[in-house]
Amino acid sequence: MTKEACPNAVDKSKGCIYLGTISDLTEGPFKTLAVPITDSQKAFWKRVNDKGGIGGYEVDVTKYVKDNKYNPQIHNQVYQEIKGNVLALTQTLGSPTTVAILPDLEKTPMVSVPASWTSLWGHEEVVLESGANYCVESMNAVDYATEKMGVKSVMAVHNAGDYGDDAAAGTKIAAEKRGLTFENVTTTAGQDNQGGAIDAVVSKKPDLVILTTGPTDAAVIIGQAAARGFKGKFIGTSPTWNPGLLKSPAAPAIKALYMQSAPWKSWGTESVGHTAMRAALPGVTPNDGYTAGWVWAYPLKAALEKAASNKDLTRAGVLAAVRQLTSVDYEGMLPSGAGNFSASPQDALFRQSTLYKPDDAAPTGVTLVEDFFTGSTAKDFKFEKPCYQ
Repeated sequence: MTKEACPNAVDKSKGCIYLGTISDLTEGPFKTLAVPITDSQKAFWKRVNDKGGIGGYEVDVTKYVKDNKYNPQIHNQVYQEIKGNVLALTQTLGSPTTVAILPDLEKTPMVSVPASWTSLWGHEEVVLESGANYCVESMNAVDYATEKMGVKSVMAVHNAGDYGDDAAAGTKIAAEKRGLTFENVTTTAGQDNQGGAIDAVVSKKPDLVILTTGPTDAAVIIGQAAARGFKGKFIGTSPTWNPGLLKSPAAPAIKALYMQSAPWKSWGTESVGHTAMRAALPGVTPNDGYTAGWVWAYPLKAALEKAASNKDLTRAGVLAAVRQLTSVDYEGMLPSGAGNFSASPQDALFRQSTLYKPDDAAPTGVTLVEDFFTGSTAKDFKFEKPCYQ
């Protein structure tokens, strides 16, 4: 924080709160999501500044932006470069990458906003998660498929690490609760590395595959499994989707076999928050990376406002403010009750997710099938530790 105004200040008489961003901006597997996430958060904080800022300060999220290339070592290195200059992180993209800096975030203490949904965040005070985690999302997807599609067997096909393992853990918990047969298949990122996963899907013929990869790999798996005669269904966890998939060679297979689960509703939804986001991002090609970036920023805004009203805009003061948040106003982008950071992980866990299907006519290529719901598995789940541990 500085007494001097932010570089692009609306009001030069106000000081500046600097927030850091570490994202996958050039060559990693999530850049198609990460660039919109980052642009959306710039627009979110500009709106905050246009409305008067926070506690006599404006917020800058443009000076300290770093590329992690989705690599934990690089993530830690660039974090160390900006750590001394920022009050908090408005984005730390990726589960395994953020885990690399977690001990330091706790020690500093540096409150941070994840661009990921691992269930680990529900047990970490310094991480301000939003929406259902991968574990809950997958439980809800399995419950839905059991009740609405009559599935009897399920396979988790996923990247290794906190992202894929967390979704696979939720899939397994729900499969066991529902009496379904369960298969677990780990795959490595990269289009040329999906042969084993495709073979497993085609040979085992599960009724349902819960898919937790990057979008490009998802298209390869769905397209090639379908080409080899697979007739089951796929439900992808949220980062698996990108609207570009409907322009890929796999598009016919995706339309026939795929559904998308999501922690909140897509770009075109009517809510105060969605409307503000679209107004703040005129002329962009719709992408739910924008939606995610915008939603994720609300808890940090709430924490900074609380810290300002407590007259303690220090790192420790922001963490103290987090502990006082019983709810966050997401302007309708998440249901009321979301954003409780003062309760135990079990009581604070947000258990609702949504389901979409591919639709060429929709702004981000998907249209809502199931509004916010909690399946019976997630409803009864005792959240005592991260799901994948």
